[in-house]
Amino acid sequence: MAEFKAFKKNIEVNGKTILSVLSGMKGFEKSAKGILAKNGINNPEPDKWYSQQAWLDAFKEISVKIGEKTLISIGQTIPENAEWPPDIKTIESVMASIDIAYHMNHRYNETPLFDPETGKMSEGIGHYNYKKTGDREITMVCENPYPCALDRGIIKAVAKKFMPANSKLDCKEVVFEGCRSKGANKCTYVVSW
Repeated sequence: MAEFKAFKKNIEVNGKTILSVLSGMKGFEKSAKGILAKNGINNPEPDKWYSQQAWLDAFKEISVKIGEKTLISIGQTIPENAEWPPDIKTIESVMASIDIAYHMNHRYNETPLFDPETGKMSEGIGHYNYKKTGDREITMVCENPYPCALDRGIIKAVAKKFMPANSKLDCKEVVFEGCRSKGANKCTYVVSW
């Protein structure tokens, strides 16, 4: 499993999440809208759903034409735009909730991949796996079709928002089993504060 290829057909992403591309490319919205439209996402609206593969194709184009820093910037805006579980108070709880939020913002054959009422999560898009590995350290394993730089942006943004005051955030990619950008199945990040 590498970047930019959906694991299943008929997976969709909600428009709120798609709009993070425009937020992450602030000042270059016209270019962002052009890239989205070229890949089949015309004038995204918050309450509509769009092809995950089309969104991945847009990310691939952004990656090639604009670069990794823009993908990180987009990732940093996703937590502001996407649906998120309520009652998040700590860095540990927010990091543990990334996978739930990820599934809340995707659906398969018009059925959301996470139902907050039942807690049922369906498969088809991969995961963000959380593990507390130290007193002030978390390991995140990202096994999904999105670009690595996007994941780094998401992880940094949610960690920064909930880290304790007077802490310094450090987020490093650790190459245990390769990297999705090089064709591996997953990327691992160590977050400390």
